[in-house]
Amino acid sequence: MLGNYSSATEFFLLGFPGSQEVRHILFTTFFFLYSVTVIGNMVIIVTVCVDKHLQSPMYFFLGHLSVLEVLITSTAVPSMLWGLLLPSTQMISLTACAAQLYLYLSLGTSELALMGAMAVDRYVAVCHPLRYNTVMSSHTCIWVVIMSWGFGFLSEIWSVYATFQLTFCKSNVLDHFYCDRGQLLKVSCDDTLFTEFILFLMAVFIIIGSLIPTIVSYTYIVSTILKIPSASGQRKSFSTCASHFTYVVIVYGSCLFLYVRPKQTQATEYNRVASLLVLVVTPFLNPFIFTLRNDKFIQAFGDGMKRCYQLIKN
Repeated sequence: MLGNYSSATEFFLLGFPGSQEVRHILFTTFFFLYSVTVIGNMVIIVTVCVDKHLQSPMYFFLGHLSVLEVLITSTAVPSMLWGLLLPSTQMISLTACAAQLYLYLSLGTSELALMGAMAVDRYVAVCHPLRYNTVMSSHTCIWVVIMSWGFGFLSEIWSVYATFQLTFCKSNVLDHFYCDRGQLLKVSCDDTLFTEFILFLMAVFIIIGSLIPTIVSYTYIVSTILKIPSASGQRKSFSTCASHFTYVVIVYGSCLFLYVRPKQTQATEYNRVASLLVLVVTPFLNPFIFTLRNDKFIQAFGDGMKRCYQLIKN
């Protein structure tokens, strides 16, 4: 505990409760998920970059989504794993805490913006196929990605700045495995009501704002697909959107639960579970959701593996 008028310069992260055996099991599980996440998403990135058959807007966006997933999970999971092995070392400085929170929120916001753009891309592909190459030109795609990244990193500057202008004098213990904003607000001895309200409005604007084009796009997509006379044509059109739609449900479900709440200092255990979904589970599922039923990607990956084998053999 800290004095009434002193602010914490470092925090102790409690991580996960339980015995050392439980921690070892969690470490093994999360290490496996993190390893598969990094390898799987790197496979997507490399395959999209080197295979000429995947040089289209959908795969261009998918490559950047995979980059974001690797970066998002890497903001907190490595330190979480280290803490599970050596719980006494789970100390983090105020500067490192601010940097971790900023990167996590900025990358997450960029991902939401990019997912909204991906929904619009699928709308143009399904509803206006003849105009697709014109509307989704390489120039447009590059600007969409730049704006997604820029929006993410610019929009979270104030929220993180406002959070770390508070005085953390109640305690320097955060009941989480990373610098969670709700926990930071909880240990502040300032009146955080106004700050929490502004952060709530920002979360609503970012999450709902990126969700609206997704909902509108899929409304038009479903309407267009249902007008296709043949069942095979409907299945083919649905298959081009199924992966993205599945991913949207998982990501937005977690984000809405985690951030769109007026009181962010409540429900620590639920926050921990939702954070695990965002930081561990969703990035892990990304390679499987977008590739297992994608014949074009599987073909490109197989061709790449054959070329690598031939190079090694020769």
